[in-house]
Amino acid sequence: MQGTRAKPDAAGRRFAIVVARFNEAVTERLLMGALDAFREHGVAEEDIEIVSVPGAFEIPFAARELAERGGIEGIVCLGAVIRGETPHFEYIATEAASGIANAAAVTRVAMSFGVLTTETVEQALARAGGSAGNKGYESALTVMEMAALSREIRRGRTSV
Repeated sequence: MQGTRAKPDAAGRRFAIVVARFNEAVTERLLMGALDAFREHGVAEEDIEIVSVPGAFEIPFAARELAERGGIEGIVCLGAVIRGETPHFEYIATEAASGIANAAAVTRVAMSFGVLTTETVEQALARAGGSAGNKGYESALTVMEMAALSREIRRGRTSV
């Protein structure tokens, strides 16, 4: 059985990162992880645009604006939503996820979901460069692969 699987071919390509400032101790680490992944895969610093937004709820708007402006092959969406004592967590996490998915579907620009949804700050820090790896790094790898896959599908290639 043959399938389409693209490698994160990223040198010479332009990417963006939308990062929420809320829970900045976590999101800054996610951002560093994403930047590391891009550098390791040959993306030049001048080919990475970083946009800061207040919180996770605002990520989809900025991502869609960037995608619709054009010139970017993929967007990494980074944030951290940590459960509190109110249902606010569910609303924000759900809207961030569906908003990013919708923005990617409408604009046809690859986007990755690097918004942590955790019970505690400790869990978030573990996923932002701690014992559970760095989801920012993983999100950048994902967006590079999906951008490459999109190019291949649009070229009519069914096996990569």
